[in-house]
Amino acid sequence: MQAAAEVTLVDDCVELTSDAGLNAWRLGLVLPKKQARRSVTRSLIRHQAREALRRHAPAVLASGRFGPEVDGWVLRLRAPFDRKQFPSAASVALQVVVRQELDELWLRLAAPLPSPASAGGLSTCKSRPHAAVTPRGAA
Repeated sequence: MQAAAEVTLVDDCVELTSDAGLNAWRLGLVLPKKQARRSVTRSLIRHQAREALRRHAPAVLASGRFGPEVDGWVLRLRAPFDRKQFPSAASVALQVVVRQELDELWLRLAAPLPSPASAGGLSTCKSRPHAAVTPRGAA
């Protein structure tokens, strides 16, 4: 039996972000089976990620941190959710945690850059997030 490969899904989010004034932002999702064993959980994360993009795209665009060369985003699940804490693959508790984590990531992207003097070289991240959102430029 072959090992489960990472699954990448690219959504054209034109219809998701058209009300935000964006022409075409794409959303890439990397949800490995190793991190999310059940397809129901991967589906839940996929739906939550699309909704988070829809909610936060206007703020990210308004922040001015990312220019027109950025035409998409990649969301990668980096660590599994504890199956003992979330025994149901699509429980309400899991939905809440996924939504909070995605909102936190998108709010970081929408926040203005700190000035070098105020940053002091310290990281503001207190814990390792389960997912990472990265911009992708036009190819």
